[in-house]
Amino acid sequence: MPPEGNDLGSPQDWLARARSNLSLARTLKTEDILWEDLCFQLQQAVEKSIKGVLLHCGVIFPYVHNISQLITLLKTSGIPWLEELDAAADLTEYAVEMRYPGFPEEAVEEDYRQALAIAERVVAWAETIINEANSATAQSPETGES
Repeated sequence: MPPEGNDLGSPQDWLARARSNLSLARTLKTEDILWEDLCFQLQQAVEKSIKGVLLHCGVIFPYVHNISQLITLLKTSGIPWLEELDAAADLTEYAVEMRYPGFPEEAVEEDYRQALAIAERVVAWAETIINEANSATAQSPETGES
């Protein structure tokens, strides 16, 4: 659900949340922690990274967990997206079906490792886009002249 007053925060806020989800997903797995729950954190890292970039680029985005839909929005908005990251769309299942009991398959360590690799690449991609723009702004302050 979107926040009231349409205050979406900053792209850096979204990146901070994405990094937090990535860190949570790297938690040492114990017997009580399910692979699906770690994969859910990775899906969230990807989702928030993409939404941070969309916000940074001034693109209004829907509050959905469907990463494929968000990737399509990136592409149709002309935002540079690496095709090798298209596999991120597969993480949607961790936010929807596999997040709840009753899904016919459980995630296993291999699923987690694949999701982790994807999420790390997507977060790095988002950091590059958002941080490069911030560095350029910081290096060329406005002079106030018209």
